[in-house]
Amino acid sequence: MLTEKYISSYCTIAKGAIKKNGEQVYAHDGDVAAFMLAAYQQMQLNYPKFYKMDNLSKLGWLTAEVLLKDSFVKDDYEPEDTAVIIANANSSLDDDIKYWDSIKDVASPSLFVYTLPNIVIGEICIRNHFKGEQALYIQPDFDAGFIAQQVEYLLDNNIQQACICGWADVFEQDYKAVLFLVERKKTDKSVEFSAEKMSEIFNKN
Repeated sequence: MLTEKYISSYCTIAKGAIKKNGEQVYAHDGDVAAFMLAAYQQMQLNYPKFYKMDNLSKLGWLTAEVLLKDSFVKDDYEPEDTAVIIANANSSLDDDIKYWDSIKDVASPSLFVYTLPNIVIGEICIRNHFKGEQALYIQPDFDAGFIAQQVEYLLDNNIQQACICGWADVFEQDYKAVLFLVERKKTDKSVEFSAEKMSEIFNKN
């Protein structure tokens, strides 16, 4: 059965800036690693595991933190009610190359752990105790229609009650994340969920 669905909030990280719902909340001129570390510290986030994450996981995790802050009421849902659906273009290539370089000397277990692209979803779910459906798709570009189809299937069939979806991609110094919080409930700040709306937001950043 078709249900009404809304984008409760969205967050973008690209080109040294973090924006929530179109408003810039942080900016930094450093390289990707310096930028994410500075953002983590400036926002006074308390999650020591962050320091061990690879750049893709840091990017997705930070985007989710900003996305959910003051926008997501966890008590409204059971852990199994929230899905995470993300896509990217480069898979875990940023870490694959680093790991390949490490085996020329001594293979790095800490790098090997992140040679799977869906680890970013795991980090988001562990942080927020999400136990719903999880998927990461590899696509050459952000396919809003495909992502919308996945979200609609989950919510329309009452498999999930909410979904974090979007894009998180990093390779060397090229990075971009755009995540959306999709729920059935409507608020003063929410907008109607659609592939067209996701594309519009994605292409603005």
